[in-house]
Amino acid sequence: MDSQHGKLRQLFDYNFLEYTSYVIKERAIPDINDGLKPVQRRLLQTLFNMDDGRFHKVANVVGATMKLHPHGDQSIFAALVNLANKGYLVDRQGNYGNIFTGDQASAPRYIECRLSPLAREVVFNKDLTEFVDSYDGRMQEPVTLPCKIPMLLLQGAEGIAVGMATKVMPHNFCELLEAQKQILKGEEVTLYPDFIQGGMLDVSLYDHGNGKIRCRAKMEEANEKTIIIKEIPYSTTTESLIDSVEKAAKAGKIKIISINDYTAEEVEIEIKLARGVYASDTIKALYAFTDCEVPISPNLTLVQNGIPRTSTVEEVLHYNTHKLLDDLTKELKIDLGRLEDRLHARLLEQIFIEERLYKTIEEKTSFKAVLKGVDDALLPFIQELKRPVTTEDIERLLEIRIKRISRYDINKQQKEIQSIRRDIKIIKKHLMDMVRYTTAYIDSLLKKYGESFPRRTELKAFTEVSVRKVALSNLNVCYDREKGFLGHQIKISDPKKDFSIACSEYDRLLLIYDTGMYKVIQVTDKLFVGHDLLWLGKVEGGLIFNMVYREGKENFCYVKRFATPKFILDKEYRLFDEHKKSKILLLLLGEEKSARASLMPSPRAKSNVVDIFFDQYLVKGPAAKGKRVSSRMVRRVTDSTGKNPPERKMNLPLPGLHEPVVGAREGETGEGAGQKKEDNGAQ
Repeated sequence: MDSQHGKLRQLFDYNFLEYTSYVIKERAIPDINDGLKPVQRRLLQTLFNMDDGRFHKVANVVGATMKLHPHGDQSIFAALVNLANKGYLVDRQGNYGNIFTGDQASAPRYIECRLSPLAREVVFNKDLTEFVDSYDGRMQEPVTLPCKIPMLLLQGAEGIAVGMATKVMPHNFCELLEAQKQILKGEEVTLYPDFIQGGMLDVSLYDHGNGKIRCRAKMEEANEKTIIIKEIPYSTTTESLIDSVEKAAKAGKIKIISINDYTAEEVEIEIKLARGVYASDTIKALYAFTDCEVPISPNLTLVQNGIPRTSTVEEVLHYNTHKLLDDLTKELKIDLGRLEDRLHARLLEQIFIEERLYKTIEEKTSFKAVLKGVDDALLPFIQELKRPVTTEDIERLLEIRIKRISRYDINKQQKEIQSIRRDIKIIKKHLMDMVRYTTAYIDSLLKKYGESFPRRTELKAFTEVSVRKVALSNLNVCYDREKGFLGHQIKISDPKKDFSIACSEYDRLLLIYDTGMYKVIQVTDKLFVGHDLLWLGKVEGGLIFNMVYREGKENFCYVKRFATPKFILDKEYRLFDEHKKSKILLLLLGEEKSARASLMPSPRAKSNVVDIFFDQYLVKGPAAKGKRVSSRMVRRVTDSTGKNPPERKMNLPLPGLHEPVVGAREGETGEGAGQKKEDNGAQ
């Protein structure tokens, strides 16, 4: 039984590995040599086999491709539409959909296609192509196509295999070829993606084909109440972008009146804003809450020598450049061999006719004797030939017709031989400096096709949009002191005692209690926070808190200043040591604040008042003890203006926060209560 289980496990492991290898190499991951997946390669080969310069019905192309591709017609059709919409290798005729709106292409029987001039020039060469049997053995298909441009980086690719995926970004045609010229010169290159949709691109986190990029839509302010989206980010459509805007509007993150899509050949989405909302602020919110900005994580995974690996843009470009150099060298050597064979044949023909060697065979009675006779007759002229004479050469001479011999033009033949020799000389010169020849070839491609492929995506460093800063304050958080509840579902019962503040769902609220305890919470619908809340506000960097508190154990008052504290959500912190009678007497925000402390009367003291100028104290941590106000006991601490300070927009204090606070509330017993009674009597 165990041996059967072991064999079954081996069978499953083997089949899974075979399936994994098939999906990676034969379906999802492109090859570094031509940048194509198998279905794309088979489509292009089929178009090349069918090519007669005219358009073909896509349905016919799909059907013919099925002879090479072992999958369904829908997958072939989708691959063809995708390849055609990239705009490099396939010329289109008819409705191929719209990459901006996401509209689908028409049925394959209604649209047509053919190879583009660029594809004919740079993709195919039978002499450099290795062919294998197709899946059913009836036809031959290429292992890879001998592309002369870095097709993988030009078109980009996406695919999901078993245990791996690829997401190669497309790049600009001219920039790729210029980079290849730099590589041939031995210079370093750096390339960044370019998308047909345009838009803006931040590559600060881009890692040579991997890492992360951020794409943004291009927007214009038609006026302060109207925004026009002119270009959309890569991987989005106008439909998906509009859906994200409407979703954000329903969630209350942005306020719009309407959104209309006027996209045709170019993107145009019009957004009308609500009353009280302006374009400059809304653009930031669109980047923060909608698909007007999208993050993308490229992953340059490819197949090289039958093995999947993760690479970089520069590595791929170096590989393709050296491959181009090798391919052009092979082409020149093949052309040189053909020219030398042609020259050899012309020289043999010239000697055979001009020297009248054909007369030597008039009296020969057998074909073998004829061959020997011609061979012997050519011996005196061997030095004029490029290589030894073969039987095939003699048979070719014997096939020359009498009519051609009678009309033989010596001058024309001589000119043709000279032309062939010139071509051979040129090719040999190129082979001596292949870098220069390759550079000239790249320049010819740039001159012929470069103007058709300008850069569309603008490279730009984005400033990070803070979601909290651009979010609308659409929640009214209220505090009911009597019941002790806080939240945006709480209704104020007594405006004199209770408090409310406008917040967004992304805000954090800082709660400070008169006992010195503080904590930070998220905006909530309803939460019990207690009855002794002293201060409530949004967490905002740069705030300075000026505080006077009574230390219960020593019964002295201390002054301290601290900035907005660091925090962990919902964790309780202390502004001073926890004692039963310790409490905050005064809390002010901002710079240039002052207070006045009334001291216990002393017959030997010249003054019973101490003025506190908070700017004279250092800003320290929230847990610092601070400096003592006086060696005498403090009866009362008030704001030096004698009234509450003006309220802040972002951090509104609770009503009565800055009123003079004495050490004990009504009903309290102990030293604080006695001080209040005595103070009232003195007044």
